[in-house]
Amino acid sequence: MGRWLEGPGDPYARGTGGHAVGYRPSRWSAISPWPSRLANRSRTDVVTVTRAKVVEAVRDAAAREAWAEALVASYVWGQGTTSYGPHRLKEILAQPSVPDTLAEAARAVQAHDAVAAYRLLDGAIISLGPAFFTKFLYFVDLALASQAGTGPLALILDRRVSRVLRAHATRVGLDAGLQSAADVAAWIWSDIGWTPHRYDVYLLWMTAATEQLASSRLGWPACHADVLELALFSGAWEPSSGEDTTGTM
Repeated sequence: MGRWLEGPGDPYARGTGGHAVGYRPSRWSAISPWPSRLANRSRTDVVTVTRAKVVEAVRDAAAREAWAEALVASYVWGQGTTSYGPHRLKEILAQPSVPDTLAEAARAVQAHDAVAAYRLLDGAIISLGPAFFTKFLYFVDLALASQAGTGPLALILDRRVSRVLRAHATRVGLDAGLQSAADVAAWIWSDIGWTPHRYDVYLLWMTAATEQLASSRLGWPACHADVLELALFSGAWEPSSGEDTTGTM
């Protein structure tokens, strides 16, 4: 983790706002509403959008309670240049209940916490699974930081992150002498379908791990659990090797 922070992670030592993803605006021409802070959809080249820019787009949308627009901003960032993203998002937005469901989740983040919002979105919108609705919650939580609830920051949980956590849980179980450690870890950290409880465990563990890293001599930024999320997504930590200093799950 220290090597990552000194190398590829150095730009994020004070936060993940500069983390950019490329996308091709013209591929999203059928999507409405379109956030004004994203590039004009007449552009056919690949442009980049940072996490900070998405926060701005979500904040703009939140001021108008345009939650479908906020979803678009987070979804485009999350899909990047993946070709099937626009079609899937169009199907999601076509569901009449989407604006009200997203609004209810945003209110839950503000009034309660990310887990309460996760519970509301879990299975509520067809084709919008945790890997993408946690992106929506993450950016909403950052955009409404001054009004947010008291729980940990909403964090993105997707397949790549869950597989790192699965490897860690497997290793901890094997170290404890649990022969079925791999099977148990594969069940609790599957590729999809994480329960609200599992998301709660994830947020608590990420917060505690961030605090432990910040107290080390690595120079890890305190109060930025999303830096750890980005590090895990980037493959900075391989739990199957090296010394384990992050505790059990």
